[in-house]
Amino acid sequence: MSEEEPQTPYEILGDQGIKDLAAAFYDAMDELPLAADIRAMHTENLDHVKRMLAAYLTQWMGGPPVYLAIKGTVCLTEPHEPFRIGPKERDQWLACMDEALVRIGASEVLKQMLKQPMYQVAETVRNCEDSTPKNNGPDIIAVG
Repeated sequence: MSEEEPQTPYEILGDQGIKDLAAAFYDAMDELPLAADIRAMHTENLDHVKRMLAAYLTQWMGGPPVYLAIKGTVCLTEPHEPFRIGPKERDQWLACMDEALVRIGASEVLKQMLKQPMYQVAETVRNCEDSTPKNNGPDIIAVG
């Protein structure tokens, strides 16, 4: 008698595990000095974005479409459009997610399962080649 192994990150983590991951992500962003740039993009109170990230991750990881029910769309680029997100910010986001996975005790299997897809999500939100603030003069994008 063999039980079928969970196949999706949602099946592995469940609703509470994903909520814990979202909370750990924003806790890491709040605490890690390397995440100062992305932390500055958020309001002081992170409760709303924790809930939104949990909703997004629930759906993205194979669970019910809760983010779609809340937002009516799964477009990630539009909410991030006001912010200048370059490779540095993408990498800060990924570092916080890596730390969050450690903090919730995620298995190496789960970490490896999420590594490339998480990179793709973070890369999708990136909207520039550098990290020059949007409000500091004209946008100049380094090409190289």
